[in-house]
Amino acid sequence: MTGIQKTTEKNLMVFTGRTHPTLATEVSDLLGTPLVPTSAYEFANSEIYVRYEESVRGCDAFVIQSHTAPINEWIMEHLIMVDALKRASAKRITVVMPFYGYARQDKKHRGREPISARLVADLFKTAGADRLICVDLHADQIQGFFDGPVDHLMALPVLADYVKGKYGGQALAVVSPDAGRIKVAERWSARLGGAPLAFIHKSRRIDRPNETVANRVVGDVKDRMCVLVDDMIDTGGTIVKAADALMEEGAAGVIIAATHALLSDPAVERLKSSPATEIVITNTLPLADDKEFDKLTTLSIAPLVARAIREVFEDGSVTSMFDGHA
Repeated sequence: MTGIQKTTEKNLMVFTGRTHPTLATEVSDLLGTPLVPTSAYEFANSEIYVRYEESVRGCDAFVIQSHTAPINEWIMEHLIMVDALKRASAKRITVVMPFYGYARQDKKHRGREPISARLVADLFKTAGADRLICVDLHADQIQGFFDGPVDHLMALPVLADYVKGKYGGQALAVVSPDAGRIKVAERWSARLGGAPLAFIHKSRRIDRPNETVANRVVGDVKDRMCVLVDDMIDTGGTIVKAADALMEEGAAGVIIAATHALLSDPAVERLKSSPATEIVITNTLPLADDKEFDKLTTLSIAPLVARAIREVFEDGSVTSMFDGHA
């Protein structure tokens, strides 16, 4: 037989941008491998520069970056990191984005609008990404925007197990903030032992972002502790109005559970003064100290991300992590 034969070993390497090093460090610790040393800074004209301080040739690269504000800057850094890996001959590049920037712009509501979520997927493909790992996308169809495998992780087990452990002894109801997320609420119901479902019927103004017009509760929530579930809290207007509507319908209390805490102003003040007993979030996005408050509980998503990375690296099954729903 002609040629050179060599059995190569796979090499997992974890990289992080500058938005959320705490989460990336926690993930790398769980995987048992340190983060790859990286130089990253801005030139005088604000262009971003990235260089890895050790060889990445032939590695299985996992690049972690959450798209937080200023979101355009950090998406650009993420893209540059992927390009650097491609040009340094990484064997496979998996982009890990706990929060996917522009995910809410997943379809056209009116003429002459962009579909920015598709554009972001195309940018990462062009940069050299082979695979995406995301957590709780705003819409499931975004998985189809990327031309390659997409692992869609769900924070539901992390959030629901916490709620069940703390409030499981009370009569619960699972409430979706709109009719479109009722499927997610059904999974919550199953995880909480078949708690009854309700949803908020609302009208959203398509010409005014982050603004809803009316709320009406559909379902029986009287004398129940209501678990109000959503994928993100941005300005907090929608979720707080929903909590108010539930209390007006006679709910015993409200727990707000959401994966992504954007907490854009004035979200913190709204949540503080809301009737919610507790707001439970995950650390997919970094949270500034001035946005912490007494009713806010943050759970770590790192074990979920670390396990998904290990399953991908070892050619295992990410779907098995979520009882076949992922």
